[in-house]
Amino acid sequence: MGFFSKQFASVIEWNENNEGTLFWKFQSDEIKKDSRLIVRPGQDAIFLYNGVVEGVFEKEGNYEVESEIIPFLTTLKSFKFGFNTPLRAEVLFINTKEILVKWGTKNAINLQAPGLPGGMPIRAFGTFSCKVGDYNVLIDKLAGIKQTYTVENLKERIITDLNPMLMSWIGKEGRDMFNLQMDAGKIGDGICEELNREMSELGIAITNFTIESFSYPEEIKKMQEKAAAQAMIGDVNKYQQIAMADSFGKGGNGGGMMGDMVGLQMGMAMGQQMVNQMNMNNQMNMGGQMYGQPNMNMGGQQGAGGAVPKFCPNCGTPTNGSRFCGNCGNKLA
Repeated sequence: MGFFSKQFASVIEWNENNEGTLFWKFQSDEIKKDSRLIVRPGQDAIFLYNGVVEGVFEKEGNYEVESEIIPFLTTLKSFKFGFNTPLRAEVLFINTKEILVKWGTKNAINLQAPGLPGGMPIRAFGTFSCKVGDYNVLIDKLAGIKQTYTVENLKERIITDLNPMLMSWIGKEGRDMFNLQMDAGKIGDGICEELNREMSELGIAITNFTIESFSYPEEIKKMQEKAAAQAMIGDVNKYQQIAMADSFGKGGNGGGMMGDMVGLQMGMAMGQQMVNQMNMNNQMNMGGQMYGQPNMNMGGQQGAGGAVPKFCPNCGTPTNGSRFCGNCGNKLA
C-alpha cells in the first residue's frame, strides 16, 4: 500500500479565501509525480528552488507538473521524476488583485494651535489600496522568512508610520487646521506617494490613499456648529432671537451662558429706551423756551399771574392778547 501511495497525484493549489492575503506558500516540501498545479483568477504561481525563482505562471488554468511545468523551469528542465525522487521545490502563490484596506489613526495627533500649549488633538480615518508590486523584492524581503503575509500585517506597519506623516503633510503650505477636510485630497496624495516609496522596499505598492474624515474634539465641533449657524443666518439680531428661543426651549429661563447673554440684551434694550425718553423730554423743554415760556411746558397750562402769552403754547400761533387761541381754541388765561 505504501508503494502505490507515492503514485497518487497531489494537487498544488490555493483555494482558501485570499481577499486579505498578499501571498501564501504551498504547504509541502515534496512535489510528487503526476502532481497538478491549479492557478485561479487573481493568482500567480511562482516555483522556487533553493530560494531562487525558477518560473512564474501567471495564466489561470490546470497544469500537469511533469509535462507542462518542469520543461519551462530554468534549472529543472532535465529533472526526472521517479518513485523515490520527488521534486523538492516551493510554490509561492501571489495575490495579484488590488486590496482595499480601512485605516484609522492609532492615537490622536496633536496639532499646534494658538492658546493650546499641548496642541489640538485630532484623529483621521480613511482607506488605502495595495497590491504586490515586485515579487522578486517580496520574495527577498518577506517570502523567504514568512509562510504568509496579510493586509493586517501591512496595515500594522503602515499605521506605525502614519502619525508623523500626517503631521508633516498637514503642516505644509500653512493649512487651516479647522478646515482640513478641504485639503484632504492633497494631503492623501502626498501620503500615498511617501508610503508607496517606503513599501516598495518590501515589494508592495500603495496605489491609493484616501482621507475620508478628520475628527475634532467635541468642544471644537460645537464651536464650528455655532459659527456655521451664525454665518448662515447673517443677521445678528435674528441669531440672538433664535439663540434665546433655543435657550428657553431647553432650560425654561435660559440658564448658563445663554441666559446671561439674553439678560444682557434685555438690559441694553431697556437702557436704550430710557435714553430715548430723556432725549424726547429735553426736546420738549427746548421747544417751550423757543415760544417764550421758560416756566411753562407745552401742555397748555396757564402762565404765572394769569397773563396772556404772546404765542399759543399748544400750537405756537400769535395770541394778539386773546384769552383763547384763534387757531386751536386752547384757553390762554
